[in-house]
Amino acid sequence: MNTLIRWNPVNEMNEIQNRLSSFFGKSLGNNGDGRLALADWAPLVDVVEDKSEYVIKAELPEVKKEDVKVHVENGMLTISGERHFEKEEEGKKYHRVERSYGSFERTFTLPDVCEADKMRAKYSNGMLTLHIPKNEKAIPKAIDVKVD
Repeated sequence: MNTLIRWNPVNEMNEIQNRLSSFFGKSLGNNGDGRLALADWAPLVDVVEDKSEYVIKAELPEVKKEDVKVHVENGMLTISGERHFEKEEEGKKYHRVERSYGSFERTFTLPDVCEADKMRAKYSNGMLTLHIPKNEKAIPKAIDVKVD
């Protein structure tokens, strides 16, 4: 089946950003002034679609619920927050710190069929799960056709 997809230069930039991020092993984020900057770390994310909704699961180990923000604006979903470094305890000396700390931001373009205002979020055991329902027009319906 051939379909036409409207070209969106922002989507192309996001694709390039994602490819560069995976190449360098770090996430690129927006530093607030419109320029891209390397983020300290980026949570791993799964995006799954079924006939009625999109489900986004983000791994946020050791991130407190109050340090996670979910924001939707102009068809863009942003998950941001911060993972704080453990305070060094007296008498303990760190020999290696490999886990990343600091702020993070992941942004996703939502398809037009999403009803972001009906999104549900759950945060449990370091896992953020977002359920974004599709509108009724996007859900496939079977129509019985009687042939004479």
